[in-house]
Amino acid sequence: MIVEVLTDNRNRTAGEVRATFTKSGGNLAENGAVSFMFDHVGAIEYNASVASADANARRRDRKPAPTMSSQAPGGHEIYAAQGAFHEVSKALEVKFGEPRKSALVWKPQNTVAVSDEQGEKVLNLLETLNENDDVQNVYANFEISDALVAKMSA
Repeated sequence: MIVEVLTDNRNRTAGEVRATFTKSGGNLAENGAVSFMFDHVGAIEYNASVASADANARRRDRKPAPTMSSQAPGGHEIYAAQGAFHEVSKALEVKFGEPRKSALVWKPQNTVAVSDEQGEKVLNLLETLNENDDVQNVYANFEISDALVAKMSA
C-alpha cells in the first residue's frame, strides 16, 4: 500500500498511520519502500457514453501514446506517463470534453490475490486509514473476491 498524507504535524500523523497498520497486523515501512511496485502515472477517466472504446483506442495512435482500459466501472480509464499527463489530458479534453476524474495516481504494476479472511483485514485497514483526516489517498495492489466486496458492503 501507498498512503499519501497531507499534514501540518508529520510526527503525529506518522504515529497515527503507524498505529493503524500495527493494529491491523501490518507495519509501516520507510518512505518509498514499496513504490517500486507501482507506477506514478496520470489517470484520466471518462464516462462510457462520451466515446466508444474504439474511439479512445484511436487516440493512442497519437504521441504521446497513453494506455487505455475500458474496464473501469461505467467508463474508460486512460493512463499517461507522468511527464506527458498534462498534454494527454488537454488533448482528450478538447476531443471528449471535461473528464470525470483527472489525477496523478500510483498504479500497481501487478496485483496480488488475497483470501477472504485477509481481504476483510485489508478492507478494514483501508476504512480506518480513510477515516484519518490527514490521509489523502491510499493505493494498494491487492485483489479481493466480488463475494467479499458484496459481504462487506452489506
